Amino acid sequence: MTNINPSASITSIPQMSPQIIQTKFGDINGDGFFETIFLMGTKSPDSPLWRNLTLAIFYGQTRQFEQIMLKENVGYNPTIFLGDFTGDHIEDILVVSDTGGSGGIINGEIFSSQNGKVRSIFDTEAFNNTLKYTVNYENNYKASVRSMNPKKLYILDLHYKGQDYLAEIYHKDGTLKQPIEGWVDPISGLYPIDFDRDGTYEILAFQAIAGRYHADGLGYIENVLKWNGQQFVVERQTAAIYGEDLS
Repeated sequence: MTNINPSASITSIPQMSPQIIQTKFGDINGDGFFETIFLMGTKSPDSPLWRNLTLAIFYGQTRQFEQIMLKENVGYNPTIFLGDFTGDHIEDILVVSDTGGSGGIINGEIFSSQNGKVRSIFDTEAFNNTLKYTVNYENNYKASVRSMNPKKLYILDLHYKGQDYLAEIYHKDGTLKQPIEGWVDPISGLYPIDFDRDGTYEILAFQAIAGRYHADGLGYIENVLKWNGQQFVVERQTAAIYGEDLS
């Protein structure tokens, strides 16, 4: 940390220099003083893409200034959210941005003050690597989704897809014309929710289930992530499917 006047560094930024994207105020280290948290980045010319995404923290008590580069520091529509994710009654920092891909994949990272130092305690890239799935079409107009962590099996009924869709995949007796594998996307939604209303936020993470191709959506895997004292783990997992339009 260095003693820097944040207002001086913010008001005199030239074109193409880092800009303030969003500002939040909260006590992120438990000292009883509000910190000012800036989400900063460099705007791409003629594009909504932001690069060099960085947290800049001005500490209310010490008047010191700290900058932390995000692990995934390129994205669209970057935002910050303050809330207690670890249960220590101190606000943590959630940063989310869109990757801009067709799957709606996001980047997310959570920062927490641990022993007087702000550090990253979660990022979607690393967590995606712990979530493994297989998706297979089955006979009798069904698809199976297997989760490896936690170990779960979901059977999706495909009748809602309609006869034209099913006729492309199945014989008239309900058997598959050929094996088909789908997949589960990386995290495409990350939402802080205080399910227990105890002041500590869990995270609801969405992952799209794809069938034969990306636009052939079969539903979503919904993981509720909770801090266990050392890391975020899947507290519960469900699968959600689209409903048939009866109108």
